Amino acid sequence: MAAGLKKKAFMKWVLIAAAMAVFTGTSPAFAKVELTPLTQTDLGVQPLDVATSPDGKLVFVLTRGELLVYSIPENRVTNRIRLAGSFDRVTYSPQANLLILTSSTARTLKTIKVEPVFSIDISGHPFKGPADAPVTIALFDDYQ
Repeated sequence: MAAGLKKKAFMKWVLIAAAMAVFTGTSPAFAKVELTPLTQTDLGVQPLDVATSPDGKLVFVLTRGELLVYSIPENRVTNRIRLAGSFDRVTYSPQANLLILTSSTARTLKTIKVEPVFSIDISGHPFKGPADAPVTIALFDDYQ
């Protein structure tokens, strides 16, 4: 008998909520979504997890024993990083420019610093030293 009363009370609340939605004009709103497939790439390995760079140009694909760096503009894997250990999750920290890999089975955490490398074309320009020497550019954007 008590179950029947609970069911009747529940049905009353459902009817009241439905009536309020009809009379107040509130109803769930759904926006139309258009999905356009852009690319599909065969990685040749089973992906376990993915993370993206803040600008959306790089996708980091974690596989067994390897981290693939996939470039969206180039539509290809641009780098492969061998991993010691078995990791099953990857995330990207934009504040620190870090990839964070974790292993639930080994109970380990690994961080990898992400530093972009840019090619600067110096052909036709004067330079001092070897043409293929690495160059580091420091940007002080807080200078007043």
